[in-house]
Amino acid sequence: MKKSYTLLWTMLFALFSLSARAEITFPNSVYSNLDYGLYWFDYTDAQKAVAGQSNPYYSSSKKTVIYIHGWQNGSVTNRSRETLNRNGSGGPNQDLAWYWLDRGYNVGILYWNQFADESEVKDAEAKIHSTNGPRGMRWKSSNGSYNSGPNQSVTSLLYTALVNGLPNFTGSELRIAGHSLGNQLALTISDKLNTAVNQGNLSGAYRPDRIALLDPFYSIGQKSYLNNQWTGERSKAIVDTLKAKGVAIEAYRSSPVTSTFLAGDDNKSLMNSIAFSELKPWNFNWWQVAEKHGAAVTHYFWSRAFNPLTLDSSSTQVPSASASKSVIKTWMNKNKGVIQDSGAYSATPADDDFKEKARL
Repeated sequence: MKKSYTLLWTMLFALFSLSARAEITFPNSVYSNLDYGLYWFDYTDAQKAVAGQSNPYYSSSKKTVIYIHGWQNGSVTNRSRETLNRNGSGGPNQDLAWYWLDRGYNVGILYWNQFADESEVKDAEAKIHSTNGPRGMRWKSSNGSYNSGPNQSVTSLLYTALVNGLPNFTGSELRIAGHSLGNQLALTISDKLNTAVNQGNLSGAYRPDRIALLDPFYSIGQKSYLNNQWTGERSKAIVDTLKAKGVAIEAYRSSPVTSTFLAGDDNKSLMNSIAFSELKPWNFNWWQVAEKHGAAVTHYFWSRAFNPLTLDSSSTQVPSASASKSVIKTWMNKNKGVIQDSGAYSATPADDDFKEKARL
């Protein structure tokens, strides 16, 4: 009974403390002109990171979390950008960035929404890896027109933006979380950071400590721009490289988008090599696939507000944003993952419990 009251008060406090927090909006100019890169957030505002300029919402000594969104079909003409307020994606009308800011983090989002606004997901995916995909590097304006883009892949563009936006970084943690297609960017950018550290071009602080793959998506089939590799195959190779350097990597599956062969590559070999959690967002109806797809983002960023999640009736921790790096690495090395066992009908992770499951 005591645990129930504690949980209730924790949830009520979280809801009360966030209820008056306004959602951050962006000016129309970021949709009519090409605008990509890193934005730092505070409690009520966001400011783009510009090379050589100080940013009031960035401190070089703080722990840092970076979020990367995925496919953005129709978002530019609707003049909308993802933030960590998940109300528009089936989550709560709360800015989940606040929980991280309260715990001493820099909070940033890497935007590539104008490149990601394609009617075909594979066309957006190609831009992550190459300038030679089906649509090149075109970007969409809010008037609905497409324009020729720079002669660099999205990975290269966002890598440069991130490094420039993290001047003199000495924080004890660099965490990168990517949703859907954004998981591929979380990996490719981390791969470039790792290479730069290995070559002595960046200090060790720039090698990511943790990478979270949130309902990750990889399309089916060989890609000519990847020398006929699948994107999931390329991602698995990066994971192997980063694991060898001690990077903790976790994945959270919340929808059939990533587990149904006709929709995407389930990439079992990758999922079985990292810490894997299967979520059950049954607070949505079966047909609300898009909302379930976004539930992994809500679960992960909201879970930072609570104590680490556990296996049923035990103190054994499972992967979550509040779990330590050592917990994630322990689950990476187990022959099992976890699956949600309770709390499926509420959006909050506060009442979630898990049980072990066989590998995929």
